[in-house]
Amino acid sequence: MSEKFLYSLARPMLFSMDAEAAHHFTLPALKRAAALGLTKLVKQPKADPRTVMGITFKNPVGLAAGLDKDGAYIDALADLGFGSIEVGTVTPRAQPGNPKPRMFRLPDAQAIINRMGFNNGGVDAFVANVQSSRFYQDKAGVLGLNIGKNADTPIERATDDYLHCLEKVYPYASYVTVNISSPNTKNLRQLQGGSELDGLLGTLKEAQLRLADQHKRYVPLALKIAPDMDGDQVKNIADALLRHKIDGVIATNTTLSRDAVTGMLHGAEAGGLSGAPVFEFSNTVIRLLKAELGDALPIIGVGGIMRGADAKVKMECGARLVQLYSGLIYAGPALVRDCADAVHGK
Repeated sequence: MSEKFLYSLARPMLFSMDAEAAHHFTLPALKRAAALGLTKLVKQPKADPRTVMGITFKNPVGLAAGLDKDGAYIDALADLGFGSIEVGTVTPRAQPGNPKPRMFRLPDAQAIINRMGFNNGGVDAFVANVQSSRFYQDKAGVLGLNIGKNADTPIERATDDYLHCLEKVYPYASYVTVNISSPNTKNLRQLQGGSELDGLLGTLKEAQLRLADQHKRYVPLALKIAPDMDGDQVKNIADALLRHKIDGVIATNTTLSRDAVTGMLHGAEAGGLSGAPVFEFSNTVIRLLKAELGDALPIIGVGGIMRGADAKVKMECGARLVQLYSGLIYAGPALVRDCADAVHGK
């Protein structure tokens, strides 16, 4: 039986549950299936290697951060055919995130609103999970580790949190993503502005070069940005990325816009909107980045990929790789292969 058919059977039950409860049901179930060898039955995408940021990805379709914040399900997720797995966002100290309920489905818009708030067990527990995964131990593929700041860290001390996490995760990462674009940590997106961004990137670049010398291995840094920016803001970010020799940019995180979900149940909930409504916002940012960056720095496209054709559009806009999250909730794991097939050889 195909993954599409199996997911079509499971989806009504999952969608009858609270969105966060379904999340916490699905991942342990996937882990149990992996322990029984059942995930090995998932048909893998055809090999389609891409070298980006100096790393060879077995195919260009990756898992976006947010699904596995603590890195506890890496092995099970890797069996689904992704060309890379990105886990996190992790913060220096454990934190519960925002009060529940904090995740909402909007099926009519193929969308999700979340205000999770970087709920995670802290960077030490995160690193222990990464170290214990077969995927890491066997160097089986590309593993991105996504870092952030604690909610109670003043924004003027944010760089300290990012530095702490970078030093902790660096030895275990294929690449590290610096998440400054979640709308669910107060003032975080302020770090996308001129002087704050320059200070953060300059400090992290220095640390990256020091850690590369210390560990005898260069681990690329990527910056994850928001979709809610105009052309001048994107240009400023592109200039900073080039000036500080950052290795990649992930475009984009969730949007604060509610235009596509006005009047829908849960449409006015606070938080970041993901899924189909963010697709064009993300594409616009990717096109603007591509115009500024050319081939000097790779773009990883994420946001609203609900079918294979959407991944192809992201590539046409200028992305070298794509990542999935919300689309998996609506389409199931077959989306990975659908996207890989759609962009094969592109």
